[in-house]
Amino acid sequence: MSGATEHTDVDPVHLAVARPADEVLRHPETVPAAIEPAGRATGLTGAEAAHRLAATGRNEVVARRPVRLHTRILAQIRDPLIMVLLGAVALTLAIGDHPDAIVIALVVVVNTGVGVVQEIRADNAVAALSALSAPHARVRRDGAVRDLPAAEIVPGDVLLLGEGDIVAADAELVEASALLLDESMLTGESVPVDKDTGGTLGAGTVVARGRGVAVVTATGASSALGRIAALLDDRREPTPLQGRLASLGRVLAAVTLALCVLVFALGLIRGLPLGTMAVTAISLAVAAVPESLPAVVTLALALGARRMAARHALVRRLPAVETLGSVSVLATDKTGTLTEGRMVVQHVWTPRGSVELRGVGYEPDGEVLVDGRPAEADEVEPARELLTVTVLCNDAALRPPDPGTPDGRWAALGDPMEAALLAAAAKSGCRDQPALARSLPRIGEAPFDSHRKRMTTLHAAGSGRVLVCLKGAPEAVLDPAVLVDRPEDLDRARQQAAALAARGYRVLAVASGVRAGVPEPVAAAESRLALCGLVALSDPAKPRAAATLASCRAAGITPVLITGDHPATARAVAADVALLGDRGADADGSAARVVTGADVAAGRVPDLTSVRVFARTDPQQKLDIVEAWRAGGAVTAMTGDGVNDGPALHRADIGVAMGARGTEVARQAADLVLTDDELSTVVAAVEEGRRVYDNIRRFLVYGMAGGAAEILVMLIGPLLGLPLPLRAGQILWINLLTHGLTGVAMGAEPAAPGTMLRPPRPPGQHILGGGAWQRLLVLAAVVTTATLGAGLAARALDLAWQSVLFLALLAAQLGVVLGLRARLLTRKNPFLPCAVVASALLAVAALYVPFLSAVLETEPLSPAGIGLAAVCAPAGFLAARLVRTAFRRTAPAGANGTSGLP
Repeated sequence: MSGATEHTDVDPVHLAVARPADEVLRHPETVPAAIEPAGRATGLTGAEAAHRLAATGRNEVVARRPVRLHTRILAQIRDPLIMVLLGAVALTLAIGDHPDAIVIALVVVVNTGVGVVQEIRADNAVAALSALSAPHARVRRDGAVRDLPAAEIVPGDVLLLGEGDIVAADAELVEASALLLDESMLTGESVPVDKDTGGTLGAGTVVARGRGVAVVTATGASSALGRIAALLDDRREPTPLQGRLASLGRVLAAVTLALCVLVFALGLIRGLPLGTMAVTAISLAVAAVPESLPAVVTLALALGARRMAARHALVRRLPAVETLGSVSVLATDKTGTLTEGRMVVQHVWTPRGSVELRGVGYEPDGEVLVDGRPAEADEVEPARELLTVTVLCNDAALRPPDPGTPDGRWAALGDPMEAALLAAAAKSGCRDQPALARSLPRIGEAPFDSHRKRMTTLHAAGSGRVLVCLKGAPEAVLDPAVLVDRPEDLDRARQQAAALAARGYRVLAVASGVRAGVPEPVAAAESRLALCGLVALSDPAKPRAAATLASCRAAGITPVLITGDHPATARAVAADVALLGDRGADADGSAARVVTGADVAAGRVPDLTSVRVFARTDPQQKLDIVEAWRAGGAVTAMTGDGVNDGPALHRADIGVAMGARGTEVARQAADLVLTDDELSTVVAAVEEGRRVYDNIRRFLVYGMAGGAAEILVMLIGPLLGLPLPLRAGQILWINLLTHGLTGVAMGAEPAAPGTMLRPPRPPGQHILGGGAWQRLLVLAAVVTTATLGAGLAARALDLAWQSVLFLALLAAQLGVVLGLRARLLTRKNPFLPCAVVASALLAVAALYVPFLSAVLETEPLSPAGIGLAAVCAPAGFLAARLVRTAFRRTAPAGANGTSGLP
């Protein structure tokens, strides 16, 4: 290139790098503790500040009034299923069955307690906003710099900001020096933003570099954090599981009452004693209610939460475990979720050639490739020259892995983009930053600002010469007033920069030159330079992101990207991870559009659910997108890590926060926290949620089929000559063994094959929909027929027919529970077969243990009687296997031909 001779005159530029593994690449720059304000920013007096504090209130995010404990408890008890269980407690007390009454009451207490605790934890989201605010701030008061609690900051205060400070309140900049602000927690923008005089600062943002003076414009509820807190102040709606169980509870309550009246009336008509029929009717009512359902649900959710924790997903609200199984839309942010969350130099273009760099994050190791092969030394030389300039024109540093850090990753100190340049320089073989700083000490600089869009540094090169290093936006560098390169070379560079930008890269142009002396001012050196080339940076997609989104689509889940980043960047990431799938082009063949937050705010998008990529969104627009999907009947999961994601996380059916890099606000607003920040963990959690829901449905089919069989036996038996088929105590004993031991063990069943190859269940589907009702009725009919058949045969053989019928009914139900298993011979849940064996032994004990036999009014059976009852077990088992097969074939097929039945 035209300036090559000037570069070769400065020999240190081309020296190779020497990188000891334990040496930190850093620039020894310090930031003053405070800077003096100028102009009108002279600060308030103490009296003025006190008056304004009284008028505007403390600079705190005000949390909503806490809900009283008794209100929370009453809300839990009003759940229809809980009310049915309370009725069951009263009924069992009425018949004198105090042990069962105590057990059911304990279930109610535990279930209510868990619900209350989870509600309280979820309400901590707004409180976390207060904790996020800067605890202290440097301000000018009464002509002096004072360090005050952030809560005492008032509008009009003058804030003094330095690197690492958290902005205590919304403010307007009156003075800035190379000020770079990390606004990711408010805007979702992955790259820190340059701030100049007159710009605005948001509360909770962080100074990444430089210093400034700002006048506070809004505090407390009026600040950016306060406005987000207002969006968070929404009451949570019931989860799909809670809604379905509530509906089922109402049905069971009505059915229970009707059965009590019916059986009681029929018994009186047949002339049976009033007391006997009252006890029998109450027993049937208890049998009709699957009182162990809350225990099964709680255990299934708890086991699901435990399994999720082992897979790096922490559940903050137990019902969220089940809700995950019904997710149909996954709204994901970009930075740190689909991408690495670290800037990386991927391409270096020079007029003499280009190279591609490989590597992870800020690691100073990686390959340099040309056309996919390792680059030769002479091919790397132009890129090394360019990257050496970026090391000199750089204020960032790299920090090696902390021995105590589990991920063992290098970290950026300062601007992430400048840190990425340091890592790329090390990969190309440049000398390290401290060595270059010693060889070519910096003697002047013109910091980057949003007007010039470039940064220039001057370095003493010996013999009175000065090396000029410049980097900046292509439009600010590829200018004939700056560069001496030929017009055709500049045109070629502009075309290359445009092509890289269109691919979603953040592009920097780099130039250098040698001067005979130190120019005054430094900006005067920004002319007659030679173009070194272009650097293309990006936050690359995670290696597993594309496969994760493919898994989502296979499971019938629609992925949607919602980011605060630039539209071109959003499009590039969406393309890299194949997020658009077969929607990658519109009907006319053009590339699928990226909708911006401005489009959403202006109402230019009539159907938000038709869009798959959103860019430049703010918290309210994220909320609008989630609400649009929910209004269309979708069950939404939203991922996020910043304060700006809080409202959408709170409002989505499932809020998913990043645990490692996320803010406390995001974690508190979420239902699920990913400790590994991997989107693939969400897919694993969805599988776990589907497993939990399948197990709950399976238990309902099993438990209610058994309850229905008990009722049918009691209703049909007398018509066949069996006056009182079962006594009250016998019904309760059967219920305890079938719904208790085995029912709870069903909650630990593993996921069925093909669980993630079927679509999500319809949000409006009843918990016993999708063929469950039909299976329940068929199984109830088989169990009833087998049981009555065994009882009639026993009576014909002059055996103790009531005891045979009691044992047969229990054996048939135990056969059903084994037949309903999705994985018949699995070893993943040994508790279920153990529970079946234990229940069978306790059933036999009811016949032969004197105390139990007396209480339950049973009689010992001969081998013939035992054989008659035992035959019912395989009958129940075969019926369960057959209905699984039959309904899988006849149910409407979902994605990939699966029926969606457990």
